[in-house]
Parts: sequence; C-alpha cells; structure tokens
Amino acid sequence: MIKQLKQFTVNLIVGANVVAVTIMLFAGFSDRLSPVDYPRLSCIGMAFPFFLLVNLMFLFLWLVIKWRKAWIPVAGFCLAYIPISTYMPLNPRQDVPEGSIKLMSYNVCTYSGNSKYNDAFDQILAYIQQQQADIVCVQEDVDTWRRYMMKKYGEIYPYNDTTVLKKSDANFNGVGIHTRFPILRKERIPYPSRANGSVAYYLLKDQDTLLVINNHFECTHLTKEDRSRYHDILKGEMKGDTMRTESMLLIDKLGNTAAKRAPEAEAVHRYIEAHRQYPVIVCGDFNDTPISYSHYIVGQGLTDCFRASGKGIGLSYNQKGFWVRIDHIFCSSDFVPYNCQVDAEIDLSDHYPMICWLKMREKH
Repeated sequence: MIKQLKQFTVNLIVGANVVAVTIMLFAGFSDRLSPVDYPRLSCIGMAFPFFLLVNLMFLFLWLVIKWRKAWIPVAGFCLAYIPISTYMPLNPRQDVPEGSIKLMSYNVCTYSGNSKYNDAFDQILAYIQQQQADIVCVQEDVDTWRRYMMKKYGEIYPYNDTTVLKKSDANFNGVGIHTRFPILRKERIPYPSRANGSVAYYLLKDQDTLLVINNHFECTHLTKEDRSRYHDILKGEMKGDTMRTESMLLIDKLGNTAAKRAPEAEAVHRYIEAHRQYPVIVCGDFNDTPISYSHYIVGQGLTDCFRASGKGIGLSYNQKGFWVRIDHIFCSSDFVPYNCQVDAEIDLSDHYPMICWLKMREKH
C-alpha cells in the first residue's frame, strides 16, 4: 500500500512537471502569436520567467527525491533554449575591437522621469557626455524648453535632430538622434499612432551610409490605479474572485495595447526589408519584453544585440514591480555586436540606458 502511494505521488509530480514544461514552452514561443488575433494569449510571454523558475524548482525536487526523473525539467530547459537565451543570455564579456561604433539607446522620460532629481536634464546630458557614444538614440527626446536642449546637445555632438511625434497640452513626445556622423536625411516610418513613432536616420560613416531606426512603440497606458491593483495582486492582498477579475482586466488592457504595437512593429520590419542595401541598426523603447510579438517581428533577419553579446536579464524599465527589459537593440549582419548592456546605475529616468558596441564587418 505504501509503495503504491509513493508511486502515485511520483506519477502526480511527473504529471505536474510535464504540465509546467508544456506551459513554459508555450509561453516561451508565444511571441509568434499576433496580439491582434490572440490578445490574451500573446500576454503569456510575460509569465515565461515564472514557469522557468517553477521548472527549476522541479529540478531541485527530483534531485532530492528521485534523481532519475530529473531528465524531465532538463529536457524542458533544452527545448526552451531559444526563449531562455533570448530572455536571459549568459555571454562572457568581450574585448571591443578598435573602430567599433558605440551606440546608446535611452528613454529619458522628457528629462524628468525621476522626481527626486531637480536637474535631471543636466545630469542626463553630463552622463551622455561622459559615455562618449558615437550614436545616441533618445526616446521622449522633448521638453518644454526644446531650444535650450538642442543648444546643449550641440555642445557635445555636431549632428543633432529631434522629430516631435505629438505636441499638445496633454501629450508631448518625440524621438531624437545625437551623433558624430553626418545626418544625410531622415524619414518617419508611416503607421497609425496618436503619440508614438519610428524614425529612420541615414548617417554617413566614412564611405558607408548607415540606416539607424529609432523607435518608441505604443506604451501600456496603465493608470496609477492599474499599477496599484497590479502591486496588490503581486502582494496577494486581493481575495480570490477579485484577484481573478482584476487579473483578467489587466491582461485585457495589456493585450489591447500589444495589439496596437503589432502593426507598428510590422511596419518597421517592412521598412527594414525594403532597405536591406544599407547596414541597419534598430533600437528604442519597444514597451515589450524579449518574449513578445513586436520584438520577434522587428528582429526577423536581424541580430538581437543583447542576446548575442549581453549577460543576464538586462532589466531596462526600473519602476517598482515592472522589472523587465523593454528596450532593445538589433543590427544587420553587417555588424558584430559586443558587450550589449543596461546601465542600471543611472536612475535619472524611468528607463535605464542600453549601450552596445558594433563593429562593421570587412567587405569582401
């Protein structure tokens, strides 16, 4: 009887582990699902790290009670190699070769993202000057004193441009580029959005024309009340029925905004495909995690620089309870990325800056 009970318990745990692995794999590859068609299912990618942790707990459990069954979570990890390496790569630090381009992508939250700093603009500018990047792509590169802002950038970089995406009393947004390379021209990539956008900049480096696309995709539009309820859910401070209702409302809201980002990402992808003759760099605030449709679509045919040369989770959004990487850098095969990283020491905005070095391959 005891032997049968033990066997039943083992079989029960095996079943639970198989279910966990199945959900983990579904979550890991859910970035193939268009949120336009599957708004709720497309959000499951956000739960990938949770099921990754659950599978890890099963591995420890099997090693303690029945090590021969450890093959189940190990097989799950192997099958999930692609989403694991996308979400949390473990590349060693590399030596950056001479002649590499240093790129920074930074959402500065209109230079006032952290209220504890009264001089955020001056500190952000000092940080950018200290980094000495060759190309700085800025999201929310606007403020109420834009002439002063551009004048100060002009003291650091010879070539500067900001494209205002929307200007009103309630909403003020734009993307900009500040660089050592001459700006030959720019083109806004057309797609419907009330306040966000993508701008393609053509830069001259030596004899090459680089295509640099700076993006600010649709945000989640979570209100303070939404964020407060989300924190209550995480803390377990809601009762069962209320938690389920609030969770579904939150998922619906996230799914709807993801559906708005989908055509934005598709438009950028089409633009890249139509301009493959140029070495391409794509960066910006995607407002989506590495396991998301917009990340997957934009990244088709490109190298995810953080996956190829970064290390760890690379949390780029620093608001409490929302620790995720939503800022991304991609490049075409014309480049080799090195040491893509998020500088978590700089909390001047609600985002951390992302930095990467790109070395152009020699032409044959």
